[in-house]
Amino acid sequence: MPAQRTPYLLIAPSVLFLLVLFIWPLAETALMAFRTPEQVWTGAYVAKMFGDLNFKVALRNTLILVLAVVPLQMVLALGMAMMLQKMQRGRMGFLYVWTIPLGVSDLAAGLAWLAIFTDRGYFNTVLSGVGLVSGPVSWLSYQNPAVLFACVIVAELWRATAIVLVILLAGVQLIPKEYDEAAEVFGAGPWTRFVKITLPLLRPSLQSALILRTVLAFEVFAVVYALAGRDLPILVGEAYNWQGAYQNTHVAAAYALFILLLSIGATLFYLKALKVNRETLS
Repeated sequence: MPAQRTPYLLIAPSVLFLLVLFIWPLAETALMAFRTPEQVWTGAYVAKMFGDLNFKVALRNTLILVLAVVPLQMVLALGMAMMLQKMQRGRMGFLYVWTIPLGVSDLAAGLAWLAIFTDRGYFNTVLSGVGLVSGPVSWLSYQNPAVLFACVIVAELWRATAIVLVILLAGVQLIPKEYDEAAEVFGAGPWTRFVKITLPLLRPSLQSALILRTVLAFEVFAVVYALAGRDLPILVGEAYNWQGAYQNTHVAAAYALFILLLSIGATLFYLKALKVNRETLS
C-alpha cells in the first residue's frame, strides 16, 4: 500500500501549487466577471467589456502583435539554434550573449528600448550622425501608428526570442546526428535534410515553443506600455486600465477571462496542427 501511494505523494505538492496559485484565482476571476457584489449572477460586465470603446482596437492590435511577433521569433530562434548547432568553437559565448534578455524584466526591456527610440534617443543620434536624418524623428508618436507598432515589435523580438531559442536548441541537440549523416551519404543537400529530417523531429519542441510564446504574446503589457502608453491599446492594457484607472475589477476580470480563452484556443490549435506522435517522443 505505501508503494502505491508514492506517486500520489510525489505529485501532491504540484497539485497543491496549482490549486492555490492557479485554480483558485481563476475561479475567483470568473466569479468577479459574472457576479455582482450582491452575489447576483449577471452578464453585464462581459457586455460592458464588448461595448468598450477600445475593445475592438485592443483586440485587433493584440492579434496583429501575436501574428507578427511569434512567427518572426520562431524563424529567428530556429536560425540561431541551427547556427549554434553547427558551430565548433565559441558556441557557449554566443549562447550566453543571445540569452541575456532572459534576465531582463519586461518593464526594464521596455524602458531600455524607450531610451533608444525616443526623440533624443540613441537611434536618432546614430541616424543623425551618418546624415540620414536632419533632426529628431518621433518614432513613438501616435501620429505614426505603423512606426510605433514596428518599434514595439522590435523591442518584443529582442526581449522574448531567447526563450524560444533555448527550447529549440534543446530540441535540436536531442536529434541523433546519425540521421543527418545518413541522409548526407545518400546525397541529400542541407535544405533537404533540414526540411525532411530536422523539422519533423523538432516538432515537439516547435509545439512547446509556439504554445508558450503565443500565450505570453497575448499577455504582453510592460513593453507596450513603456513605449506607447495608451496610444497602442492592447487587451492586457485595457484590463489594467479598468482595474487601475476606473477601479472596476469586474470588467477587468472579464478582460482576463477573454485573454485566457484566446490562449486556450491558440493552444488547442497548436496541439491539433502540430500533433506529436508517441513514436516521435520515444
